[in-house]
Amino acid sequence: MIVLGIESSCDETGVALVRTQGPGVPTLLSAALHSQIAMHQAYGGVVPELASRDHIRRVIPLTMQVLAEAQIAQSAIDVVAFTRGPGLAGALLVGAGAACALAAAWGKPVIGVHHLEGHLLSPFLSQDPPEFPFVALLVSGGHTQLMRVDGVGRYTMLGETIDDAAGEAFDKSAKLLGLGYPGGPALAQLAEQGNPTAYALPRPLLHSGDLDFSFAGLKTAVLTQIKRLVADVPEGARVRADLMLNLSAQARADMAASTQAAITEVLVKKSLKALQQSGLKRLVVAGGVGANKSLRKQLDAACAQRGVRVHYPELHLCTDNGAMIALAAAMRLQTGSTQAQRSYAFDVKPRWPLDAIA
Repeated sequence: MIVLGIESSCDETGVALVRTQGPGVPTLLSAALHSQIAMHQAYGGVVPELASRDHIRRVIPLTMQVLAEAQIAQSAIDVVAFTRGPGLAGALLVGAGAACALAAAWGKPVIGVHHLEGHLLSPFLSQDPPEFPFVALLVSGGHTQLMRVDGVGRYTMLGETIDDAAGEAFDKSAKLLGLGYPGGPALAQLAEQGNPTAYALPRPLLHSGDLDFSFAGLKTAVLTQIKRLVADVPEGARVRADLMLNLSAQARADMAASTQAAITEVLVKKSLKALQQSGLKRLVVAGGVGANKSLRKQLDAACAQRGVRVHYPELHLCTDNGAMIALAAAMRLQTGSTQAQRSYAFDVKPRWPLDAIA
């Protein structure tokens, strides 16, 4: 079975082909991705209308590209999969519409996929795929969740963020430091030059006794600390990017490193607690923040001490991509947990909890 996957939930247009052969893990045949980062940088963040329009321009050419690279004819495709949600409504509609139009033209069935399930299962395309069951740390721009995963579609929520996600904490702190978009990678890069213990930032909910997260207060603490460091800032004034010029390069690097250290410590310790409570010895880390070098280093060290295996997606599969959508669809079809449909009417779910999918 060959599955074509289309991802368009936010600011990346991804298309990929995977093949299933028997009960084994699907194989990635080809993938193409277009990032809109350069377009959105001028605005300091994603502009939904521009994102949707760019998806329209990119999705069909990318589809033709992956078919050509894999040397797969349209007739050989068995199923067309698309991201149904969560994400930006307009962007989701572009991918869903394109997928259903292609499927109708080719006479193929379609299947809508949960974006976060794609992230969750993406490590199965790595050179070191996991085995069920495992604890999953799902960390992306808008989501921070710990889940017990017993199989495809068998997810139990253990803890989640009650406000800002880890990715948002990275991005918002980066903006306070005058860093460009996307902020998370820029902050992580700057943090490599800084001292992670330079500033005592809070670790929200670290000792809460549960597995929930909260990062909104960390952003406020970063803002407060920056105001202390920047000279001539009136009481109550907002910190603007141009005021960062009053900070030394080392102070900015130290702030970045201290912020990253606070976020990663919470993620690592909550993950370890989830493993302890569940009794499992396997951890899967997925989502864009899962590419963070500091997070991977600390998780690897902590889990090695406890005899826990850690699995990550390949770096190019940490961001949004079509491969994870095709993979999730293929694995659902393999297990029989979802059936592809030949009805080409579609809807999208901009808000769609992962534990609510059938």
